[in-house]
Amino acid sequence: MKRADIKRRPLADTTLAGLEAETKEYRELDGNGLYFRVKPDGGKSWQLRYKRPAGNWAWMGLGGYPEVSGSLAREKAADLRKVVSSGADPLEQKRSAKAAIDAARTRTFRAAAEAWLKAKEEKGLAPSTLNKIRTYLDKDILPALGDKPLDEITRTDCANLQASLEAREAHNVAEKCRTWVNQIFGRAIGLGLTENDPGSRLRDIAAQAPKTQQHPHLLEPELGEFLTALRNTPSRLTARTAAWLCIWTASRPGMVRLAEWKEFDLDKAIWTTPASKMKMRRDFVCPLPHQALIALKELHSLTGRSRWLFPGVGAKNPTISENTINKVFATIGYKGRLVGHGTRHTASTLLREHGWPKEHVEAQLAHKEEGISGIYNKAQYLEKRTAMMQWYADHLDSLQKGNIVLGQFGQAI
Repeated sequence: MKRADIKRRPLADTTLAGLEAETKEYRELDGNGLYFRVKPDGGKSWQLRYKRPAGNWAWMGLGGYPEVSGSLAREKAADLRKVVSSGADPLEQKRSAKAAIDAARTRTFRAAAEAWLKAKEEKGLAPSTLNKIRTYLDKDILPALGDKPLDEITRTDCANLQASLEAREAHNVAEKCRTWVNQIFGRAIGLGLTENDPGSRLRDIAAQAPKTQQHPHLLEPELGEFLTALRNTPSRLTARTAAWLCIWTASRPGMVRLAEWKEFDLDKAIWTTPASKMKMRRDFVCPLPHQALIALKELHSLTGRSRWLFPGVGAKNPTISENTINKVFATIGYKGRLVGHGTRHTASTLLREHGWPKEHVEAQLAHKEEGISGIYNKAQYLEKRTAMMQWYADHLDSLQKGNIVLGQFGQAI
């Protein structure tokens, strides 16, 4: 239907449905300042033209057609004319309402938590720590508190979150989450987003955690059988290489899991982890025994085109999971007897028992020295550690074969 063929107003339903688009947008008066707009692409909607309190004219959209019918548009227009006659501006009311909604969204716990995490990332927090925070935000904290406004979260809400973690015996996680919740509210208070601080006394009602136990690890008499089983593991190449790299270097599983090919110089047999990934906040150079070099060269043929040594599966998993290394050990019958972090205990025990200096062992474990030496000792005993870790890898080979070997000072083992 052509606009020139309109016979009456208000516009009939058949007219609204049949009006044809033109090369330019046009409006047709329905009555009392209500217009029907038709766009060149055929889109149709309602607009009200009214005079604002300042004296200028304005347009206000009332919705698209046919979702908003002619009768509904006239009802909306009548209500808005009452607002105008009262001296208010409906367009400003709409903008204020939208601003209030937007402000409310920025004052949810979820928004405050995401802004807090972004600030942590900008300050250079280690990727492994950021990943851990992200995991427990998504898994526990945000499902419990995320969509609630900061001002409406109660101490009971926070206490219930803590209790749910303690109920599954995750006392260490509960402690970390308690700290993070406190920091999120603290930052929000500092920014003026809330005066509410419901997580401030959670420590006072925290359940008593069981006595800390060492990570499950193996002692020297147990290693021969274990190493033989590991040589025959059915685990895939990436997983078993990650497990061996933990063993050969005494590195934290998190460092291994997030290792990148650019950090490795296989010609020089060193692995340099940047300070941003390290707890001690300085670059860490790790020597690679020749057993590790052989394994890494084999791995490179599989994952060398990836950023990561041990890529994960899918976009959400850039690397293997935290539990992959533990599963390798569990698969060969060592569940509960050895975990990835326990390989560090094993290495530390053996190396000290065989006479290697404590400072060399501690340096290999990337433990920061106490006092001034911990700040200024940049040498990290690399040459000594290179010899030590090659001895350690050779010693493990000998244990697997059941051989009697000599320690670094010539004593029988």
